[in-house]
Amino acid sequence: MKNLGKLSLVALTCAVGWSSFAQTAERNHTITIDDFFDIGLMHSVKISPNGQQSIWLETRWDKELDKTQSDIWQIDHNTKQSKRLTFTNEKESAAVWSPDGQYIYFLGQMGDDQGKAPFNGKRQVFRIAAGGGDAVPITKENQGVNAFELSQNGKSLYFLGNKTSTDTDTWASLRASHQAPEYAHGERNTNPLYKLDLVSYKQQKLLDDDKVVWHFDVNNDESKIARITTQDNELVYLEGWSDVEIFNTKTQKNTILEDSQWRENAPSPYGWLLGLDWHEDNKQLAFRVDFDGHPGKLFVVQHSKQGQQTLAIKRPGDTTLTSNDHTWRPDNQELCYRGANHGRVELYCTQINKGKQGKTRTVIAGDRVIGSFSFSQDGETVSFNHNGLTHFSDLFVADADRNKAKPKRISNINPQVENWKLPQISIVKWKAPDGSLVEGILELPADYKKTDGPLPLIVQIHGGPTAATPYALQHRSYGRSTFTATGWALLSPNYRGSTGYGDKFLTELVGREHDIEVNDILAGVDQLIADGVVDGDKMAVMGWSNGGYLTNALISTTTRFKAASSGAGVFDQRLQWIMEDTPGHVVNFMQGLPWEKPEAYSHGSSLTYADKIKTPTLIHIGENDARVPLGHAQGLYRALKNYLNIPVELIVYPGEGHGLSKYQHRRAKMTWDKKWFEHYVLGKKVN
Repeated sequence: MKNLGKLSLVALTCAVGWSSFAQTAERNHTITIDDFFDIGLMHSVKISPNGQQSIWLETRWDKELDKTQSDIWQIDHNTKQSKRLTFTNEKESAAVWSPDGQYIYFLGQMGDDQGKAPFNGKRQVFRIAAGGGDAVPITKENQGVNAFELSQNGKSLYFLGNKTSTDTDTWASLRASHQAPEYAHGERNTNPLYKLDLVSYKQQKLLDDDKVVWHFDVNNDESKIARITTQDNELVYLEGWSDVEIFNTKTQKNTILEDSQWRENAPSPYGWLLGLDWHEDNKQLAFRVDFDGHPGKLFVVQHSKQGQQTLAIKRPGDTTLTSNDHTWRPDNQELCYRGANHGRVELYCTQINKGKQGKTRTVIAGDRVIGSFSFSQDGETVSFNHNGLTHFSDLFVADADRNKAKPKRISNINPQVENWKLPQISIVKWKAPDGSLVEGILELPADYKKTDGPLPLIVQIHGGPTAATPYALQHRSYGRSTFTATGWALLSPNYRGSTGYGDKFLTELVGREHDIEVNDILAGVDQLIADGVVDGDKMAVMGWSNGGYLTNALISTTTRFKAASSGAGVFDQRLQWIMEDTPGHVVNFMQGLPWEKPEAYSHGSSLTYADKIKTPTLIHIGENDARVPLGHAQGLYRALKNYLNIPVELIVYPGEGHGLSKYQHRRAKMTWDKKWFEHYVLGKKVN
């Protein structure tokens, strides 16, 4: 491949208010696999109504429990003193403040299946005093609570329960009389809606229409409840057969929103409806739809006596919407949301005036990867968690009114990182064969200088593919930070189809999988070699999910990689459509069903080119993976082991799904990858 010019390295500085968290320790610790299991992850940040404190969920690995657990933490913005509020062995979730700031409500589990509700091991709503104390169960549902929301005045708790609903079709009686087999349909878990009075503790069932409810939101005057519903709880129903419904609590009538903008007039009918948030005027409802392979959309529906008016929000620049935590800024007409933008994740706020879109502003200054965010009751202060180049996710607060406000760092939940020898992280740019500009995140060893000569390379590929590798410090079981600590260069390409590079860049992958993104990645590798950073004879490739699919695609395209680690990767597109839980993903990228586009399914499958694979390949898969089922890994293993005589190991993780949730499994994966690459790329003996 011809030289495409000098590689562009863009090393940017995160502008943060370090305050008392300034670096003082000497960086003398070499990052290890064990360090991965010592990192606390902050998420689900919620600011107190008065804007003086925040809570978050902090997830950490527990070796003895062989899993992660999440607990609720609280911090005072002024003193920066933090306090852990819960201490269970389970994962608390959905923590929110009461409107008066006196309590924190959350979903938790206590007891086991031998006990009686609320101590029966099912998820219930609990309440704990702000500042700590004993957690008190608020609900006692035999089948547990699916989700909850507090009313604006704090006097009522709305929640979704769980109920098994049985079909009443022609064959229902026959299924009932032969219960030993398992049937593909006939029963489903549905979610009746309840209201609990927090003064009298009387409970009433508001709505039970045998529907599966994925999300709900109650408006401020409690006159309307929005729900995202399907007829069945299999994920396939969510992507293309889901509805936004509005239940009027006064008339008891239910209305389904007209869906042409996110169905027949959308780039794909297989959209996932996400997130619901009412404006405080009780009339405007915001919600999202996401697509595989196409940019997601954010809508605002205005309800009036004249009917329904729907506004599709225009996104700024190259931004791609991310997550479903959009929210109306309190006491304001701004709708705020996160968006991916060239390796960063920004917080944007857009003015909505009388059903029309106004100005959009970026709220926080600097190069940031913003996680969750939350506004104070007056809308003046925003708290959020953020990953930087020198720290993992921590809490920051800022003035929500200012454009590009400079935030103040409040927490330091991973102080051990202060003496780590951190990788050099930069954004690199190169030209693809068709002339398109592509970016990636390059990590180099802490003390590396170009005069040290070329390094062995690991190409680490993100999943999705409708996602992106962020410009931030990460220590992941999929490669980042682990390998640079032992002398490797690591490139994470944001290939065609990645988010945050414009709609054209995103959609160019549709119909061209196993082709355009493969060329994007190889062009980046070639440029690193041409610039003397990488030794082209010492390269490995790895990825999980779509990163596993692209690992398979690369080793069936080229023999340049000396080793590969394919995690949960698609091997055959027909098998993927047949077996995965979200088949609309395949239909979108193949641009049709298998019998409509047989050539596309063949072209997009590494199975078609398996005879070209010469790379020693490590295969990881969860036994119960519904997203990329076990058959893909078994097929790749059979091809390499029984027919092609290529060094291969198949590692099946018992009980796991699409990700690895067990401590032992994560550690096994990371150790296998390290040893495999060192042996086949660097020639080290296995010990």
